[in-house]
Amino acid sequence: MNALAVLIDNWYPLFNSLRIAAVSTVIVFFTGIFAAYYIARLPRLLKGILDVILTLPMVLPPTVVGYFLLLIFGSKRPFGMWMLETFGVKMVMTWYSAIFAAAVIGFPLMYRTARGAFESFDPTLRYSGQTLGLSNTYIFWRITMPACRQGILAGTVLAFARALGEFGATSMIAGYIPGKTDTISTTVYNLWQTNRDAEAMKWVLVNLVISTAVLLTVNMLERRDFIPSVKRARRKEAA
Repeated sequence: MNALAVLIDNWYPLFNSLRIAAVSTVIVFFTGIFAAYYIARLPRLLKGILDVILTLPMVLPPTVVGYFLLLIFGSKRPFGMWMLETFGVKMVMTWYSAIFAAAVIGFPLMYRTARGAFESFDPTLRYSGQTLGLSNTYIFWRITMPACRQGILAGTVLAFARALGEFGATSMIAGYIPGKTDTISTTVYNLWQTNRDAEAMKWVLVNLVISTAVLLTVNMLERRDFIPSVKRARRKEAA
């Protein structure tokens, strides 16, 4: 247990970044798909208005996004005070505070990618399913989602990567507390500020490896024949 504790302590920024990215990606996956699916079917004017609102975090400086989050979750703000007094939950300067930042920053990537996939979906497939008496839920999960899987998966990976490397909003709402709220990005910044370049370079290389793996994954998912080819290879191995 002592060795494990030392390992976690030494690599805490990586573990913390991964869990923040994983939780925020789950949130973004479902909210992004839900918003993209229904907004893609709205009239053009309403769709344009909602697009502007939902994709603002993608073009705003991350520190501005973090400032808005502080206005909502801050301990002296109505919602933050209510959460603290009612449930004893502090919404800022904790490791899970960064989940809010990562989710807000990563949401536009998931939403835009998923919406593009849904808009390219052939509606005749949906109509065919309806004429066969299939429920909308069945059509969505068994017909629409498989047909749009490349876009959905690419958006999920991009949202995860964005959450993993998030710095501006995270530093605003979660801060930098070693062993508690530090992530890879905030650790690199603070090590650089204290002239510990060798330690900073270690985390830069870790982030570089992860980012390269993410980009390779996205490139493979963008190949429309990638997933079918994997399935064919697996069938051959099973045979």
